[in-house]
Amino acid sequence: MSDPLLPVLLAVPVVVLACQAGGRAVRLLGQPPVIGEILAGILLGPSLLGWLAPTVQQHLLPPSVLPVTSALGTLGLLAFLFLIGLELDLRSLRTTRGAVAAVSLTGLLLPMALGAALAAALYPHFAPDGVGRLPFTLFVAVALSITAFPVLARILADRGLETTPLGTFALACAATDDALAWCLLTAAVALATTGTALSALTTLALTAAFAAGLALIRPLLCTLLERAGRTGDELLLALLFAGLCLSAYTTDQIGVHPAFGAFLFGAVVPRGLPTVERSAARIRAVVLPLLLPLFFVDAGLHTDFSVLPAGQWGWGAAILAIAVVGKWGGAAGAARLTGSDWRWSAAVGTLMNCRGLTELVVLGIGLQTGVITETLFTLLVIMTVITTAATAPILRCVAGGDLRMTPPAPHDDPERAPVREATR
Repeated sequence: MSDPLLPVLLAVPVVVLACQAGGRAVRLLGQPPVIGEILAGILLGPSLLGWLAPTVQQHLLPPSVLPVTSALGTLGLLAFLFLIGLELDLRSLRTTRGAVAAVSLTGLLLPMALGAALAAALYPHFAPDGVGRLPFTLFVAVALSITAFPVLARILADRGLETTPLGTFALACAATDDALAWCLLTAAVALATTGTALSALTTLALTAAFAAGLALIRPLLCTLLERAGRTGDELLLALLFAGLCLSAYTTDQIGVHPAFGAFLFGAVVPRGLPTVERSAARIRAVVLPLLLPLFFVDAGLHTDFSVLPAGQWGWGAAILAIAVVGKWGGAAGAARLTGSDWRWSAAVGTLMNCRGLTELVVLGIGLQTGVITETLFTLLVIMTVITTAATAPILRCVAGGDLRMTPPAPHDDPERAPVREATR
């Protein structure tokens, strides 16, 4: 009898190296690495490798190995959501005012309204058996309103724009947008998994109580982490990892996806502690290159372009059009109405239309909980890849030579060096 570990020892390095190669390849084209990693996961699935060489794909990713790689990928997903929560600046959300609030809310509500209308047309064709109209509609609406905060931050950093007025404005809008979207996604998943409005309200109430409990113990958590940090980074790293896993377990028992628990735990972990920052860097160094690619492949195995009938490509075009019109139009229109010029407004809309990995996480949750079918999942993945890949080149065209949208000058520029120092 063969050792069940052997297929895992082959599958994991194949996936990790393929995602690394994909990420490096797309960087040469000016794209964020996540585009290449998503594409690598898709190409290892039935869309390419399974179509061209099914025997090879079965050898590299046999059915027996998929539960193991899926579990490892989910663990990577939980750690990634913890890091996203950790990077979310709650103080900026409390002080959000004016144009940021208008862009965030309009950039969320308009795509949700258009998405709900689209979901009414999609429901007879793409809703899984037993899924009600309300949870399906709410999930599709939320899926079309997501902005990828981490990928957006990466695009801005690659262009040196993270400290510019455009960068700080877009990140504040994306943080607010995603915080609201995650709350709505919790409601959609609760409705889908519980089946009745009363059960969904109970689930939401328990989730809110858990989030409130985490917020209340935040001072105690800060003291605990400070003391653990004095004894060494290893203990603090173990506490953080245990905390995110236990929080994920708790939300799973409540009836909400474990990802919400990991995200909530990250959001309440105190920031500014050097030991926490070092431990987060260690988690990031392992999760992003080694575990998260397994999540991409698990999603890629459910993405099969070859089985889409010709008529469903029309639905894909409709999804892409509604997603862009709702997200770009809502954010850009709100920015323009609050007094910004068209160039600035178009740049804000372009950045808010970036979906990236966050969208893929949301779609994976929908597929795992049975809210959407694999066919609709595939169409939404296509929309995700296109809107994310279009962000950087469109931003370059829109920005032009506008000083608000260009990197600060080097130190040797006497006119702009002080500005660079002031924005650090």
